[in-house]
Amino acid sequence: MATTKRIIVLRFSAMGDVAMVASVLKEFSEQHPSTELIMVSREAFEPFFNGIDNVTFHAIKPKTIHKGLNGLYKLFQELKNYNPTSIADLHDNLRSRALCTFFRLSGLKIKRIDKGRAEKKALTRSVNKIFKPLRHTVERYADVFRQLDFDVNLSHKLNNAPQKIPAKAENLFLNNAKKIGISPFAQHIYKVYPLEKMERVISSLSLAGYELLIFGGGKTEQATAEKWAKAYSNTYNLIGNFNLTEELAIISNLDLMLSMDSSGMHMAALVGVPVVSIWGPTHPYAGFLGYGQSETDCIQIDHPARPNSIYGNKPCLCGVENCMDLIHPETVVNKIKEKLNG
Repeated sequence: MATTKRIIVLRFSAMGDVAMVASVLKEFSEQHPSTELIMVSREAFEPFFNGIDNVTFHAIKPKTIHKGLNGLYKLFQELKNYNPTSIADLHDNLRSRALCTFFRLSGLKIKRIDKGRAEKKALTRSVNKIFKPLRHTVERYADVFRQLDFDVNLSHKLNNAPQKIPAKAENLFLNNAKKIGISPFAQHIYKVYPLEKMERVISSLSLAGYELLIFGGGKTEQATAEKWAKAYSNTYNLIGNFNLTEELAIISNLDLMLSMDSSGMHMAALVGVPVVSIWGPTHPYAGFLGYGQSETDCIQIDHPARPNSIYGNKPCLCGVENCMDLIHPETVVNKIKEKLNG
């Protein structure tokens, strides 16, 4: 009897990257139903993988039991109990490399993502910039499985299957108004559309009769979202009120998501919802556009200095005015109306 193929999949962070992995594993699982996948990531991200056939989630806890080299060896021993047949390293960081070293000594086949670092450097440098679209990150993930001898054909299409709305959110879906999720924040401040301009977007969409649900952030962002919810009709703050599983279920019932180049875009993509996204010093050409999303729904300015950052951790180099400041709220509102009504 043939041994079941069982792949350990490594991707620990960041939130958006892990959500993109989930999109890939969904399609992989459909195409290879007899192959088992053990997804290793941070505990908080487990909801991304709920409902994907043949996926077992195993949490890495890098701040406690899996801290340091001894902790990683403990994680290796835990993962070894699955009797894996190969390792797909979709992260390529110090932790994943250390784990792979332990497995390599056990004789397992290991393949690692090619992040295209040289190409990305060429795309973002200020001198002799090579401005061209790079391989999408989800295809880079799929390439690792291809190197492990699996055919993987990604559809790059949104597959919306609305989930059951959490009971405490049912009141948000009682009317027939179009529902727009707004994810206005990001891990790096340079990727955030100026909040005063975002407020103008919210004001215009509220006046137009759309129902607006604000997602994503901590206590500071929650305070901003609550202020907007009080100021504008049909506007609701969800930050701090729902867990990730509940947020994904709510997002799956939206008509549209407005997001930065951030995890909000990837969460919407995972549940098959179209996204209008706003881009600053980063660019869709770097390969991080939400899965199944269209570049025509990306709002950005053309400037020879763009992009100058892959992850959004560097300020804009567009000159006196930040490239985000050059995007007018009316442009965002009009794109959303066109998307919803066209």
